[in-house]
Amino acid sequence: MERFRYMSWAGLLVAMWGDLFFSVTLPSRYPGYSRMKDSISALGNPASPVRKIFNLWMFFEGVFFLIDLPVFHMYYHGISEGLTWTTIAFIIVFAVGACIFTCFFSVNESKSVITTASKIHAAGSVTGFMLFLFVPLLIALLSFKNSENTLGGFSIFCFVLSLITFVLFVISDKPFFKNTFFENAGLWQRLNLIFMYLPLTVVAIKRMGEVYT
Repeated sequence: MERFRYMSWAGLLVAMWGDLFFSVTLPSRYPGYSRMKDSISALGNPASPVRKIFNLWMFFEGVFFLIDLPVFHMYYHGISEGLTWTTIAFIIVFAVGACIFTCFFSVNESKSVITTASKIHAAGSVTGFMLFLFVPLLIALLSFKNSENTLGGFSIFCFVLSLITFVLFVISDKPFFKNTFFENAGLWQRLNLIFMYLPLTVVAIKRMGEVYT
């Protein structure tokens, strides 16, 4: 059981930081792609030279999230069943809508080209990101209930920053912000992921350290 718990928490770390690893490294093999301006999803468009690698990773990322959730429930259900299930539900929607759907329904190279696949991708991605946005807040509430006040405060801090970067990502393609620093959608999306992932990262590392102590 201890090995299962340890590997499950480690799997969550792989899912989260593997996401950022591929989003930063794959662009080096995609001429013309800008880490600052282009969204992460653009790495999987039909014209992308890294499409297969990116889409395969997105599938496995979603699977990693899903199969590692039981250990989250095992630890937190005794603290608050309602908050635990809400957190799990939000992560599931993110894993399916923003990760696994990306593997099968990609965006197009140009935003002006809209297909059924790109519509499904947009719906799944937006829903997933909007729900995962509240995971740091839920982690904060669970942490306070578990008397982990430092982690709770840190999670609130990350929630505020993730909310700010999410708003910046949403407004980045508005005409009013064209040719300004605010149009850097790729930067805001990557920062948004970092701040959303950090509280769960700390949780995973802490729980891994507790397994064999």
